[in-house]
Amino acid sequence: MDFSLTDDQITFKKSAIEFAEKTLNKGAKERERNREFNQDGWEKCAEFGVQGLAMPEEYGGLGMDIMTCVATMEGLGFGCRDSGLLFAINSHIWTCESPILKFGSDYQRRKYLPGLCDGSFKGGHAMTEPDSGSDAFSMKCKAVKKGDRYIINGAKMFITNAPIADILLVFAVTDATKGIAGISTFLVEKDFIGFSTGKPLEMMGLKTSPIGEVILQDCEVPEENMLGKEGAGAAIFNSEMEWERSCLFATHVGAMAKDLEECIRYVNERQQFGKPLGKYQAISHKIADMQVRLELSRLVLYKVAWLKAQGKRAPIESAIAKLFVSESYVENCMEALQIHGAYGYSAEMDLERNLRDSIAGKIYSGTSEIQKNIIASFLGL
Repeated sequence: MDFSLTDDQITFKKSAIEFAEKTLNKGAKERERNREFNQDGWEKCAEFGVQGLAMPEEYGGLGMDIMTCVATMEGLGFGCRDSGLLFAINSHIWTCESPILKFGSDYQRRKYLPGLCDGSFKGGHAMTEPDSGSDAFSMKCKAVKKGDRYIINGAKMFITNAPIADILLVFAVTDATKGIAGISTFLVEKDFIGFSTGKPLEMMGLKTSPIGEVILQDCEVPEENMLGKEGAGAAIFNSEMEWERSCLFATHVGAMAKDLEECIRYVNERQQFGKPLGKYQAISHKIADMQVRLELSRLVLYKVAWLKAQGKRAPIESAIAKLFVSESYVENCMEALQIHGAYGYSAEMDLERNLRDSIAGKIYSGTSEIQKNIIASFLGL
């Protein structure tokens, strides 16, 4: 296995860092305080090509390979201080664009992918419900075929991009007698009859990422907007989770690298009891632990990307990567805050916000406990 990046991939990663630092950070603190989505940043990312990174050129994308996508997301995570914007973009790419590309009809690809690539459409997916979080396939949302359309009734909760989305992949039960084989996926536009969203939810972190409730009340969806075949919902969901658990968490790796860089600078400059903080073993060991978690996080993530680049599935590997990276990011944020002491706890610095944002990574894309269940299942347990 060769996980090393090519010169072109390294160059593109560096350009992503430079773009993010110059373009996406102005006003980040104010937007976080006001829970304001960075629309200008979204548009600038689209101009750079972020939303179309993994999409073929025929739909307006850049046609990048998976390793380049991971490297780019890592670069954005390093350079961008607006975690909510990156989270919204990642959800848009991996839970909306990618499933349409893989499972969609030619009609669906040509109708939706160009707008999703150029940023004029915003997308996401709606799986979680008020009473079904980790037990995602126990959903109550139902879709009934009537003539040339499906009528969907139900509610979805904690849906990323819901308040701003133009299109969502909605998962609903089409045949309750078949269990998870009776779940189907629909491409639901915001203007469809019976579709509405609640007000954005106030979360502990990721405050610049619009997250909300979706209400489907006799929502009318044309039959041509079913994604894949009836009953393909579980396969679509599992496929998109593999992509999200690798590419989305590359931004975490980039953020960890940035935090480590800032911590090293701080402990070399900050003097206590007559010498730099970094000369104290209690501090230098924290820095060493942060480096170990960063390096291992990058390795497990790159392995998933390498497998996907070979056209292979990576269900256990993506679960391992998601689990390790998300847990490591929280631990590194805790260490960074501790190293900076009262300055780290202050809202004037990014560290306390980074910690709040990082904790969500242990929950979305499947909780840490669910990832352990997945890993254990592949071990015959």
